[in-house]
Amino acid sequence: MNDVLDLGYARLDLGREARQGLPEVVYGPGKTVEQIAGIVTGLLRHNTGPVLATRVAPGTAAAVLGQVEGGAYDEKARLLTWRPAATGMFSVVVAAAGTSDGPVAAEAAAVASAVGLDTTVVHDVGVAGIDRVLQVRGLLQEADAVIVAAGMEGALASVVGGLVRAPVVAVPVSTGYGASLEGVTALLAMHASCAAGVTVVNIDSGFSAAMAVHRIAQARPAADRGGAE
Repeated sequence: MNDVLDLGYARLDLGREARQGLPEVVYGPGKTVEQIAGIVTGLLRHNTGPVLATRVAPGTAAAVLGQVEGGAYDEKARLLTWRPAATGMFSVVVAAAGTSDGPVAAEAAAVASAVGLDTTVVHDVGVAGIDRVLQVRGLLQEADAVIVAAGMEGALASVVGGLVRAPVVAVPVSTGYGASLEGVTALLAMHASCAAGVTVVNIDSGFSAAMAVHRIAQARPAADRGGAE
């Protein structure tokens, strides 16, 4: 099979599912309804796994769903999903520092669920009220991985990184007042964390965090994931 499908306006990487365990994911902004629908149709036809389109506005999502049957839309996560994977044995907790960080956490959780991770979300556990983090300490420590979405100074990533042994993937969020610099302060603070081994992804990219955890889950032997290759 040819690993590239040329649609004229896009060249689909059909071999990605075999290489990485998931089909190519569609980034919605800048694409027309017809382009998103065409790409999704091609991916559904030539792959077997979940097909996702990220950062899709509600009106665009409705129009795409009118052209490609079988999809679902999560408005808070701005995610279109077709053929989501069955939930496996790999668990991830998505922790949002504040309510304003919720949309980024929602994207991370929706993508993680769609690709087959057993996903739990905890909201408003920022370090300004440290007891809130400690109240969910057991849940965090039981997870196979933790995604932390935090703006302001991004301190929640360090706190969680010091509480758990599982991989921690930190998402700096562009929430906060002036010196937060639209997420740059949180980004730098997370990179400089004294909690060794915290992984940091791009600002506001809940998608990237979910993909990082998916890679970690894929690296676990099939028997430990509760399934077979």
